[in-house]
Amino acid sequence: MTDIVNSAAPLLSVDGLVRHFDVSAPFLNRLFERLDRSYVKAVDGIGFDIGRGETFSLVGESGCGKSTVARLIVGLYQPTAGSIKYEGVEIGPSEAAQDRKRMQPHMQMIFQDPYASLNPRWRVADIVAEPLRVRGLLSGKREILGRVGDLLSQVGLSPADGERFPHEFSGGQRQRISIARALAGEPEFLVCDEPTSALDVSVQAQILNLMKELQDRLGLTYLFISHDLAVVYHVSTKVGVMYLGKLVEWADTKTLFENPRHPYTRMLLDAIPDLEMTGRQRIPVAGEVPSPINPPSGCAFHPRCPHAEERCRAEAPVAQIHDGVHVACHAVADGRIG
Repeated sequence: MTDIVNSAAPLLSVDGLVRHFDVSAPFLNRLFERLDRSYVKAVDGIGFDIGRGETFSLVGESGCGKSTVARLIVGLYQPTAGSIKYEGVEIGPSEAAQDRKRMQPHMQMIFQDPYASLNPRWRVADIVAEPLRVRGLLSGKREILGRVGDLLSQVGLSPADGERFPHEFSGGQRQRISIARALAGEPEFLVCDEPTSALDVSVQAQILNLMKELQDRLGLTYLFISHDLAVVYHVSTKVGVMYLGKLVEWADTKTLFENPRHPYTRMLLDAIPDLEMTGRQRIPVAGEVPSPINPPSGCAFHPRCPHAEERCRAEAPVAQIHDGVHVACHAVADGRIG
């Protein structure tokens, strides 16, 4: 059973998702130095559902596994274990290759770096038209160019921009081109991997407003990856907080921001500047994220948690529901923190 239950059947359902990367030393080194294999536990058993028209955001510090989840969902990585279902169809395991091939055209991904995700040798019209040609949505040159012009207009560019190369555009304009390319495949579901983190703040707002407008007009569903809580607050329907490959807390956006339960979520929110100067007590995020190759025993957050006890060091917490918030924390379960 997945961790979040929607009243309607979810568009995307993830359950027990695991992805470990083998980072072992070469065989001879391991043989002579008597070393075991080493694995990075990038994603370590997470589950969530995303309903149609929702924006589910994953937040957390760098290296917590957010981008790996994004790449698992669109098929750039294969899961080590677990289930990914799109419209009820299993697309995660390698055995589901045919179903994944059939369902993946419904998904597209917008990458973090607009400078690296566009082919510098192609004109913009060819970049945007590629999904049309690959999927066989249009065949005639005139029809394709007309559709490319419409897509560029949808994202706030001119059809004439199709004759230019990516290096002739700013970062925000390049990200608009990336969005136009994603929309060319007529997707229902967009995976957005920190799409604004490489942009200036003023440009970020323009891109976020564009994405919200497109979602409302086209009925899109988003998985939004970010480390910027201010951005997440404004774009999300639900928010999941990741730490060292696990989901530690998730709920609807308003509930999570107004009443965070997990100590890690509270620390992340306390790091946001208090512009209203309310004088509330703030706890800075202390310490470093442990290595995902050798994560701590029990609750992975216990070395940095001010509420950690012996049980936290020995036993991994199981997510429980508290007033509509899913949280994996012994201190919350025991009533030691509200």
